[in-house]
Amino acid sequence: MNLSKYLSAALVGIAMIASAAVAQETETKVVDEVVAQVNDGVITLSSVSREVKGAVESKVQEGMKLEDAQKLIDSKRGELIANLINEELILQKAKELGVDGDVDSDINARFLGIMKQYNLKTLDELYAEMRKQGADPVEIRELWRKQATKDRVIQKEVQMKVYWKPTTKDLKAYYEAHKGKFTKGETVGMSELFLGFAGNDENAVREKAKKLVKYVRDGADFTKVVTSYSDRPDAAQNKGKVDPMPVKDLNEKFAAAIKGLKVGEITEPIEVDETGISILHIDSRTEASNESQFDEQAIRVEMMKENIEAEQKKFMATLRQESYIKINDTYRPLVSPILFAEERAATKPSKAN
Repeated sequence: MNLSKYLSAALVGIAMIASAAVAQETETKVVDEVVAQVNDGVITLSSVSREVKGAVESKVQEGMKLEDAQKLIDSKRGELIANLINEELILQKAKELGVDGDVDSDINARFLGIMKQYNLKTLDELYAEMRKQGADPVEIRELWRKQATKDRVIQKEVQMKVYWKPTTKDLKAYYEAHKGKFTKGETVGMSELFLGFAGNDENAVREKAKKLVKYVRDGADFTKVVTSYSDRPDAAQNKGKVDPMPVKDLNEKFAAAIKGLKVGEITEPIEVDETGISILHIDSRTEASNESQFDEQAIRVEMMKENIEAEQKKFMATLRQESYIKINDTYRPLVSPILFAEERAATKPSKAN
């Protein structure tokens, strides 16, 4: 069993957070300092130090020299503290909205998904395997919980409101002005044969994939091959079938692999990430058309894309305006210009023409 590849892809930031925490524990203890008060919460110097250490180590892992990484992150300390304050505001908003239960369910489902992928029968077994790979399940859960909580708040308070804001009249007006965006693109229906690296020799999996491709091209039934060999837990039930989707929405490697293939043909083995290999069978293809079509969902998505960044900034500005934020005098000159940039821009008088 080897979870290291999965963990390295799915848990970006865990290692640097853990090492930063360990490093802090080994340092001489000092009285902590409140950098900022955010309503009933606080941002402490120790939490800032952990973020700095993690950010520096991340840059070092990317290939930057330690001295250069430290200098770069030190220059961004004000931005880092501002981000921590904004994060605290979102987490407080999450409690007000009561999304904690949904987040916990999402995290539990995520752990169960990994457990099933690696054929582990209990969460305790999964946690033990994670610890063997140097990852702390408690830290992982907290990192995922925090990110999922922020995502839930932004989705509920910003994305969904922006998505549903346009009226029917707005949608029709946008469609008429942007018909070129709503032509019918090429769609493709596929089935997938997946061979996982977990618990297997990767080179052996690659050789197996090549042999299965040849086996199918020599006449074997792809559906039966999927049922017999795929490592997807639900392969026996769904036969590896994937709902038809626009080619433009495919992963770049998948899109490149199926280019030029006809219905009934299969791709070469594709390594999209470090979890395994996919082989795709083309079940159906629908050619693109220059004819525009009114698709309410697609139009709402496009309008949301155009407005989401500005609306999210407005949302965060409102959170700050409605909150009590007191920044330590030592850090205020460093943090305030960044934290309240949107508010200052909104109140800044325009220049006369």
